[in-house]
Amino acid sequence: MRILLLEDEPEMARALLEALRRRDVLADHVRTIADADAMARVGTYDVLVLDRRLPDGEGLDLVAALRQRRHPVPILVLTALGSVDHRVDGLDSGADDYLAKPFAIEELLARLRALQRRGPTVSDRYLTFGNLSVDPRTNEIFVGSALIEFPRREYLVLETLMRRPNRIVTRPSLTEAVYALEDEIGSNALDAHISRIRKKLLLAEATVEIRAVRNIGYLIRAKA
Repeated sequence: MRILLLEDEPEMARALLEALRRRDVLADHVRTIADADAMARVGTYDVLVLDRRLPDGEGLDLVAALRQRRHPVPILVLTALGSVDHRVDGLDSGADDYLAKPFAIEELLARLRALQRRGPTVSDRYLTFGNLSVDPRTNEIFVGSALIEFPRREYLVLETLMRRPNRIVTRPSLTEAVYALEDEIGSNALDAHISRIRKKLLLAEATVEIRAVRNIGYLIRAKA
């Protein structure tokens, strides 16, 4: 599970991050609404966990903004504001769950698991970055409104990169996503796929590009 944690109180953030790390939950931590909004735009998260009283405003305003954009991430509000009225406000704003501080970490984890089960799976999400879109349900790729044809393995490479925009995807991870264990893999097969994908994106005038990270892997990012 990967979550985005919006928490401005340093001690609470450290305690949460350590507890989540010990339970194999990956967490990206931000302290402001603006940073959380930016991360939600480019990252893929199973759950967003956020406080309400933050340095740059009310956390529920971010909830409402995400829902207005039809962002599918499940949201859990984690806050000291725990009255019935506060909880009603949180749920009415578009949050999926509401947990008041203080809380038991095991209850938080159980709620996170429930939200992960209830929310859309990563494979069901329509992936969009720049003017490039991938529909995992139909295996179709669009630049703007134009459908771009990709063979199966090139599609799988691009889909894997699109699930982690602006993040390095290692060569072994890409190879695992594209090939079965019994497949014979040429030494430069992955590089050849990337080369053909780059050419197609360039011809289609995509606003994103694939960058090589020497001896590590590749990442997809917005063109400079």
